[in-house]
Amino acid sequence: MKLWKRVVEARLRKVVESCEQQYGFMPRKSTTDAIFALRILMEKYRDGQRELHCVFVDLEKAYDRVPREELWCCMRKSGVAEKYVRVVQDMYETVGRCAVGQTEEFKVEVGLHQGSALSPFLFAMVMDQLSEEVRQESPWTMMFADDIVICSESREQVEENLERWRFALERRGMKVSRSKTEYMCVNEREGSGTVRLQGEEVKKAQEFKYLGSTVQSNG
Repeated sequence: MKLWKRVVEARLRKVVESCEQQYGFMPRKSTTDAIFALRILMEKYRDGQRELHCVFVDLEKAYDRVPREELWCCMRKSGVAEKYVRVVQDMYETVGRCAVGQTEEFKVEVGLHQGSALSPFLFAMVMDQLSEEVRQESPWTMMFADDIVICSESREQVEENLERWRFALERRGMKVSRSKTEYMCVNEREGSGTVRLQGEEVKKAQEFKYLGSTVQSNG
């Protein structure tokens, strides 16, 4: 089954074109590219003595929250032929779950398969579609699977963009983690303030570990 999923993934990749902001699980892109792009942007604003506002968005149990119907819809919007949509549907419909103390299986209608070779690509494809209306050009928006960075020249704008992302994702079943999403300001001037999400203050950080690499507001 694992080999078959690799075959399906290879065929899907031939027809699905990822957005430029997606660095996760894509050919010729890696964590190094995403980290480098963010560091270059930060350095540019440090050199120019200008503020850069960044929000590192965390999604709660991202793979577990993807609605299956949304997955099929995103596949079709991405140009996947119906026969391959049905192939992936069959992979999911042949798997059921049993509640504790019961033997009868029930149908699961949400979540990607954990540990599946196909799931990372499917998730990246879903994120491309769900964020189509709200993402900006790279590096102002960068995605690596469920790690999202939103950048702007003003606190007000990055706050507005964060709310737009929250709305776009949460109306489709995803959920932005209020406790793990963090805000950072490069070259902060006195009184720059904080960022809020639905009235709740986002944690402000002087440094953040992005894709395993620590980035700092002061360089």
